[in-house]
Amino acid sequence: MPDSGGGLWRDIRDAIAGAERDYTSEPLSRAILMLAVPMVLEMCMESLFGIVNIFWVAHLGSDTVAAVGLTESMLTILFSIALGVSMATTAMVARRTGEKDPEGASVAAVQAILLGLVLSLVIAIPGVLFAPALLQTMGGTPAVIGHGRLYTAIVLGSSPSIMLLFLMNAIFRGAGDAAIAMRVLWAANLLNMVLDPCLIYGLGPFPALGVTGAAIATAISRTVGVGLQFWVFFRSGSRITVARRHLRVDLPILRRLSRISATGMLQFLIAHASWVALVRVIASSGSAALAGYTIAIRIIIFSLLPSWGLANAAATLVGQNLGAREPGRAEQSVWRCGFYNMVFLGLIGAVFIAMPDPLIRLFSTEPEVVRFGAECLRVISYGYLFYAYGMVMVQAFNGAGDTTTPTLINLGCYWCFQIPLAWLLAIHWGQGAHGAFWAVPAAESALAVSGVLMFRRGTWKKQRI
Repeated sequence: MPDSGGGLWRDIRDAIAGAERDYTSEPLSRAILMLAVPMVLEMCMESLFGIVNIFWVAHLGSDTVAAVGLTESMLTILFSIALGVSMATTAMVARRTGEKDPEGASVAAVQAILLGLVLSLVIAIPGVLFAPALLQTMGGTPAVIGHGRLYTAIVLGSSPSIMLLFLMNAIFRGAGDAAIAMRVLWAANLLNMVLDPCLIYGLGPFPALGVTGAAIATAISRTVGVGLQFWVFFRSGSRITVARRHLRVDLPILRRLSRISATGMLQFLIAHASWVALVRVIASSGSAALAGYTIAIRIIIFSLLPSWGLANAAATLVGQNLGAREPGRAEQSVWRCGFYNMVFLGLIGAVFIAMPDPLIRLFSTEPEVVRFGAECLRVISYGYLFYAYGMVMVQAFNGAGDTTTPTLINLGCYWCFQIPLAWLLAIHWGQGAHGAFWAVPAAESALAVSGVLMFRRGTWKKQRI
């Protein structure tokens, strides 16, 4: 790791401040720290949008909460698309940055923005026009549709802002400027925290708009964040700068980016859809099992945020070092990130295994919910050491521009292994939710082993993007 004492804290301070570094020559431990710290904080900020909204909306009644939940479920498609394009964008920008080709990085950034805008409109336009029908299709009652139709229309209509916020932060990460992405989300979240209660409850000069106010607040906040990103893009002296000459359609690059993004989108859709299927299996054990699982998963997802920061750091280091024709350093950075991640998640997993009950009781005191939630948290934590390497390996492939390999791994481990195993254990062999819980560490461990074996083959080093 970086030097102890003042050196470590200086590196953390520089990482948050966005000090410029050459990640193709910086000592690996320091490079990982400088990239991971702002990426972890960025991911925490992104998760705050949903947490703040549900906190204020929860006081409006179950119908409004249901409308928000159904809309968030529909947004999963947009998030999968945004993540897929973002992975391809980070890989391409990182490769050009490592090649010391700022012009190529800027052109790739513009093509990514154009692609993202087009894809987001495919969701935004139907979302605005058919919001009530979409809520009905998702199972919303007339009361839910009445409360949520404007909320859904505004949230889905703001898809371009959501897409661009993801996408441009991916560009910054690829260029090695993760601190900018973090600061943009800080600003957007602070604005959302202020606007949410004002527009929902009519504080001060603002009208009381209820759940519709939450949608307007979030849409405004994300749009302001996108405006800040564009300001940085067009400002001279930034690590990646877009000038008027870059504002053109470059068909070869656009086609290449679209091809990589397509498998990236499929990769995340496969993963997200598998979790929906798992929830259906767990739901067969009753509402207490489902509630316990939901609480445990929220704790697990929050605990994994720092790990995703390390995995994203690995993706950037792989892309930049391959661009600098340093495949050995790229490989070493992945193993180093995996080891640090294993140490971190090993400690977290030990805590979850030793004392899951008090953690679940922070969210619910119902005995059956606590029992199922604690069991779920303990069982899934047994696989934490495998998760550490699995997520780093997947992001390493993405950083190299090889989105096909992790897509195939996800398909095999989730749909050909996890879901059938969960069904066999939970329903066919009668173990209920307990059996479904065990399918998660089994599948994630298989994913980690598969990822390591495929990574050791080294074909990702020859990926051309």
